[in-house]
Amino acid sequence: MEASEAEASTQSDRKEDTVPSVQGQDGPESKKVSLKRTGNTKAKKTKKPRVSRTFRPGYTVHEGEDMLLVISSSTSQYNYSAWVPKKRGRKKKAAGGKLKGTQVKTKKAVRAKPKLENEPVTKEEEVVDLSVPQRKGDHRWGQSLPEELLINIFKMVVDQEGAVPFLCRAGRVCRLWNVAASSPVLWHRVTVGHCWIAPGRKQLPQTEMKVKDTLSWLAEHRFSQLRDFSLCHWTKNVDFTLETVSQFCPHLRSLKLSHCGGVTAKGFSSLGLHSRSLQSLNLQYSEFNALGFLAYLHGHGSQIKQILFTHGPKNDRLLTAITRGCCPDLELLEVNSELDSKDCELPFCIRALQVSCPKLKTFRMLNVRPRPKAIHTSTDFLSGFPLLEELCIATTHDCYMRDKDLQDILFDSPKLRVLDLRGCLRITPAGLAMLPCLELECLFWGQYFSPHLSTSPVKGLHLVTQKWSQTLRQLDIANRPFPEKDLELAMSHLAQAAEADTLQSLNLSGTKITPQALRSVVGQATALDYLNLSSCRYLPRGAKRIYRGQEDIRQLLDKLV
Repeated sequence: MEASEAEASTQSDRKEDTVPSVQGQDGPESKKVSLKRTGNTKAKKTKKPRVSRTFRPGYTVHEGEDMLLVISSSTSQYNYSAWVPKKRGRKKKAAGGKLKGTQVKTKKAVRAKPKLENEPVTKEEEVVDLSVPQRKGDHRWGQSLPEELLINIFKMVVDQEGAVPFLCRAGRVCRLWNVAASSPVLWHRVTVGHCWIAPGRKQLPQTEMKVKDTLSWLAEHRFSQLRDFSLCHWTKNVDFTLETVSQFCPHLRSLKLSHCGGVTAKGFSSLGLHSRSLQSLNLQYSEFNALGFLAYLHGHGSQIKQILFTHGPKNDRLLTAITRGCCPDLELLEVNSELDSKDCELPFCIRALQVSCPKLKTFRMLNVRPRPKAIHTSTDFLSGFPLLEELCIATTHDCYMRDKDLQDILFDSPKLRVLDLRGCLRITPAGLAMLPCLELECLFWGQYFSPHLSTSPVKGLHLVTQKWSQTLRQLDIANRPFPEKDLELAMSHLAQAAEADTLQSLNLSGTKITPQALRSVVGQATALDYLNLSSCRYLPRGAKRIYRGQEDIRQLLDKLV
């Protein structure tokens, strides 16, 4: 009796469990229920809570981009394979649960891949179809250009950006660009800078070998027509570079070493052996062997026409060697020093330099204090610089030059065009008026960065403007203490010039110029393109600035009128 009652109770339980699942489903579901009855009793007890959850319709709703997809599960051979929870957290929880096999099957049956993947595929195909003709056109224009036209385009870029590294990169684009970039016309002027290295680190040996190989290849295959070569910020392998360039560049005319170090006598000797056309040497801000350079000048100084170097204790012998006649055809001589240098006194004998360099055209002494010395040997004739066109003695220190020293330099220079005396406080207007040069075009006479600014009034500016009013193009008298009447008279001479379109630049910054004196010169100088009136105390507040362009200067004239 007890056994029969237990069987009846179990059958009644099974009927109650299967009733909710049968109400909304058809034949295949009942078939699956019959299969579940074959299991053991323990498995049935664990399935009771899951069976009670399948209280859902026989379809699943998915949200797409533009529509709702209704997927029916009536065709599935499994009864509850269409049920997919909405929350992702339940998916992850179910994935780590007990029934893994059934959930993997539900993923395969539920995903509507055909419809969801059709739309992005069509979009990608449309993008590809639109971009194909553009790519073909981009490749054709570079290959269809004539070689001569491409060389002219490259030449404009080289004039602005330099040959390296532009031509090296352009030659790797295609064969046509490689042929155009290898044209010798584009490699007349080359500047090579140092490879960047992280601060505090040294260049690796492998990188150093690559740099040498690249430089050797360029010298052998590209530098056959090289004229001007510049090397910047190299502290190693400078001798190797000089040997390579001089060996493969027979037409080299100019060499510039800027902020370089480690130049020995070996590098200068290679220049003497191979570079027979070298005419210009620029060694400013570089460390080199002075004895090796002196040996080069004694052996090949006759071909040098331009020398530029930085003043220092070891380089004073260079100016002495030049004054002794090792460079008779020298046309440009420039000696400078750094702005923060303390020892900048430069002793030199101007008479010996005039005798040894009679063809000198440009003589510059920048930021140094020249101290003229008297010549010890007597000469029967006096010779100056008859071809001199530019003299620059600009300095930030107290200059020793006086009227007599300036007269000794320029007593035989009628062709002088540019005179730069910035910082020369001992030069007077009367001394300038005594100079023999009659066609001076640029006069720079302002005071800049000097702790010894003169405040005592200086008269006689009208003598200067009266002498060169017909030829002056640029005049700079910034911070010079000329009185108001002297300035007004000097400006009137500039305004009364026969050729009113001569003056182009006028710097009156920090002077005592008055509106009346300024009105006369601005109204007559029709070619005036630059006017500096900053810090002029006698002008209205709105007029104290820099004017660029003729239209801007005309507006100033309207205000003054």
